[in-house]
Amino acid sequence: MSQVAVFETVKAMREAVAAWHAAGEKVALVPTMGALHEGHIALVTEAQKHARRVIVSIFVNPTQFAPHEDFKKYPRTFDSDRAQLEAANADAIYFPAVEEMYPPGFASRVLLLGPAAVGLEDRFRPTHFEGVATVCCKLFTQSKADFAIFGEKDYQQLKVVTRMARDLDLGIEIVPLATFRETDGLAMSSRNRYLSADERALAPTLHKVMQALAARIRNDDPLFQAVADAQNEIITAGFELDYLEARHADTLAPVTSRADGPIRLLIAARIGGTRLIDNIGV
Repeated sequence: MSQVAVFETVKAMREAVAAWHAAGEKVALVPTMGALHEGHIALVTEAQKHARRVIVSIFVNPTQFAPHEDFKKYPRTFDSDRAQLEAANADAIYFPAVEEMYPPGFASRVLLLGPAAVGLEDRFRPTHFEGVATVCCKLFTQSKADFAIFGEKDYQQLKVVTRMARDLDLGIEIVPLATFRETDGLAMSSRNRYLSADERALAPTLHKVMQALAARIRNDDPLFQAVADAQNEIITAGFELDYLEARHADTLAPVTSRADGPIRLLIAARIGGTRLIDNIGV
């Protein structure tokens, strides 16, 4: 276990990164909003495979929350986060204040098309990906990292950020990591702590239904009927379903059959006051 440095300013982080680069060391960034769990630590472990130095950013980004969403109640657990990152031998935490990321007069946003405008998360959270892309663009250029590690649980976000980094020539390689799951299949998420005991027991239904749907698609069952049956199963189980769709795994465009290319199943559903998202490949 090593003492992890904490950078609160762009200047401090860039000075450290410049020294690491001057020594010939690669740098990886793991962007987070804190409230870390095993899935985040897995991202750190993956980052250590690609780079000698690992920075974990902890910033609850206000621009990706809509007015009705949970920005103020989003869990903030810095002391626990720091302890976990020290145990994982991360090199540094970037922990900026809102004023450091968005100083007075800040007036720029990243405008998105492509995978950000395909009628999935963007249909329910129309300003979300602009906020994500803007803060990630800033984090990438602030840190000057060589790699950034993202989990596949936020699959549309992964595709948006990968496309943006490529389109804007940001000089950073986006590395995906498969979703980390609880033993019953539930995707690990900081929001899982909001679930009651009954809701937590029901939550793995999402993954089970998607697994069964993937099997039907691989069996060449008619896609439309298979998806409709799975949607009905989720609703009957007691969830409020935002979407469950089969999309092209790279472009996120709609597909009509397995012949349309590699397929990704993506779901968003609410149980009680908690919104859960997940996805799997077919």
